[in-house]
Amino acid sequence: MFDTADAVLLARIQFAFTVSFHFLFPAFTIGLASFLAVLNGLWLWTKDSKYLDLFRYWVKIFALAFAMGVVSGIVMSYQFGTNWSVFSDRAGPVIGAPMAYEVLSAFFLEAGFLGIMLFGRDRVGPALHMVACVAVALGTAFSAFWILSVNSWMHTPAGFEIDAETGQFLPTDFWQVIFNPSFPYRLMHTVTAAYLTTAFIVGGVAALHLLRHRHRRDRVSPATRTMFSMAMWMATIFAPVQIFLGDLHGLNTLEHQPAKVMAMEGHFESHPDGAPLYLFGLPNQDEQRLDYAVGIPKLSSLILKHDLNAPLAGLDTIPREDQPPVAVVFWSFRIMVALGFAMLGIGAWSLWARVRGRLDDSPMLHRAALVMAPSGLIAVLAGWITTEVGRQPFTVYGFLRTADSAAPLDAAAVGSSLVAFIIVYFAVFGAGTYYILRLMNRAPSSAEPRLKDVTDSPIRTAGITPAPQQAARHRNAHPGE
Repeated sequence: MFDTADAVLLARIQFAFTVSFHFLFPAFTIGLASFLAVLNGLWLWTKDSKYLDLFRYWVKIFALAFAMGVVSGIVMSYQFGTNWSVFSDRAGPVIGAPMAYEVLSAFFLEAGFLGIMLFGRDRVGPALHMVACVAVALGTAFSAFWILSVNSWMHTPAGFEIDAETGQFLPTDFWQVIFNPSFPYRLMHTVTAAYLTTAFIVGGVAALHLLRHRHRRDRVSPATRTMFSMAMWMATIFAPVQIFLGDLHGLNTLEHQPAKVMAMEGHFESHPDGAPLYLFGLPNQDEQRLDYAVGIPKLSSLILKHDLNAPLAGLDTIPREDQPPVAVVFWSFRIMVALGFAMLGIGAWSLWARVRGRLDDSPMLHRAALVMAPSGLIAVLAGWITTEVGRQPFTVYGFLRTADSAAPLDAAAVGSSLVAFIIVYFAVFGAGTYYILRLMNRAPSSAEPRLKDVTDSPIRTAGITPAPQQAARHRNAHPGE
């Protein structure tokens, strides 16, 4: 069935599928790890049981999401060697070290303290348990740092030279490789997106249970009220910050990857006297025009150049073979922006309700928050589609084309593994996601049960039997004694 397919296209689809599936989990756990650290700190500071209840409620969900994120990410590393071996050979001397540092400094930090965070509260004491919570949160941030550094270098490569004989990218300045021109903007934009993703998931879960309590007319637990309040504070504060960071990132992209911005804006033609901001339209790349365009005159020049009459170049200045797929970039960018402004609206709405003292008694706001629960996940996927498809037709922008990066594999081999990944991913991670949703479907309760570890599991079948369990077993076998 893949005899007539393009092997490079199938390899791109395979990587896009696995990385999109994978990134849903880190986009959630990066923010959730910090949320758990804050909850644990508030519990230690105030001794208010609602923070401990929330910690125990969300740590179960974090454990599952973290595990699925780790497992789903392993597949991508193998694809560098199977589907993208030429890219790995050429770019390996540059990107190999940061990716290794991600494992050593970030993943080891997360994995080393995760067990203490999950099971160690009653074993290591409150201080060390707090340290573990902070370490896991920092580990997720360090992981984002190194991965985004590598990704940013592929967009704005710096600090390297190309070996004339092998064609390999050789690092000449490690700091320029890490802190390449787009890295600070991409890091801030992505991490903030992760915090917003967590905020809207937490807020949506809280809104669900507030609506249920309202329908049943029973008492809402303090933990549920606090959960919704904290989530809405995050939306109120970080949504406008994210829009500001997105603007800065866009200006940086215009400087270093103008073709991507042209595709995002739908500018097939250059505009010497101010470019319009197209709200909608149907990109026609074959004819190099935007059909049925609806736009606001000169607004794009104002946003990108801060001048209504500033000239903006269009895709007519870019050779056809160097243009990204405009339709995908155009629409994914609009999905991301629309969701960003919807988040801003929810944050402003919740602030108005808070000022009026109606935050817990505003069913329309709760319904809106529930609908917006997955908005962060959709927005980060749309954002990654925009930035990654907008980089095409290059893997290392301006230096290494995607068509020259793939391994010499037959389409049948790539297509077969793609089908296998789709089946396994939806079966395994679909089941895990279903269980997470079941956990979210239950409201946090007073005296929320802790996450149980192996000490609460069935008695061991080998080795030394723990004394308390052995004694209980003896009593059950000899009830008269």
